[in-house]
Amino acid sequence: MATHARHGSGWPVKRHPSSESHAASNEQKPGSPRLINLYPLTNYTFGTKDPLYEKDASVPARFQRMRDEFDKYGMRRSVEGVLIVHEHGLPHVLLLQLGTTFFKLPGGELRQDEDQILGLKRLLTETLGRQDGAAMEWTVEETIGNWWRPNFDPPQYPYVPAHITRPKEHKKLFLVQLPEKALFAVPRNYKLVAAPLFELYDNSTGYGPIISTLPQTLSRFDFNYN
Repeated sequence: MATHARHGSGWPVKRHPSSESHAASNEQKPGSPRLINLYPLTNYTFGTKDPLYEKDASVPARFQRMRDEFDKYGMRRSVEGVLIVHEHGLPHVLLLQLGTTFFKLPGGELRQDEDQILGLKRLLTETLGRQDGAAMEWTVEETIGNWWRPNFDPPQYPYVPAHITRPKEHKKLFLVQLPEKALFAVPRNYKLVAAPLFELYDNSTGYGPIISTLPQTLSRFDFNYN
């Protein structure tokens, strides 16, 4: 499939040579799209490690724990990372798949008073980090989304709904710049899948309201295919 550049549209930009530095993405003219480097999916190696289980055995148990912790600590803070690769000339988002129908971004709950960037790096390492203890290179870029949970139930919104003065959870999405090559260790109870943006677009039935809006969220960036 041919790839052509459309500046300002969020579509990939072919630039050569491939050694163009990531620093160039920070030298864009004011008002121009931010340039993000993407590397092919084949650059990455995927191993396995011990299963990683959720803290709660069921959805009702999850919201009961949220209710209990809200009384003690206040609003829950969560962070998730958006990791992007390219395949067949198109950007793909890395998602964790549990079972046949549940997909999520890597991340999770922050500890009490934990820094959000350090917390996201910790969660990414816990989820996808190597078992040999080698340090992972997580370059957390900018915030690309904010979602709030107004009540102790599933719905989340990209704004605080009217008349809600104490949201129960605030979730932040961060763009994470992957290194050119890396080894990921995926928990055995998950699959790590690369989903193309066209599959996510307007597909809340398959991926939920947050993941299905990533194509719009990412459209403000230009992608440099290395």
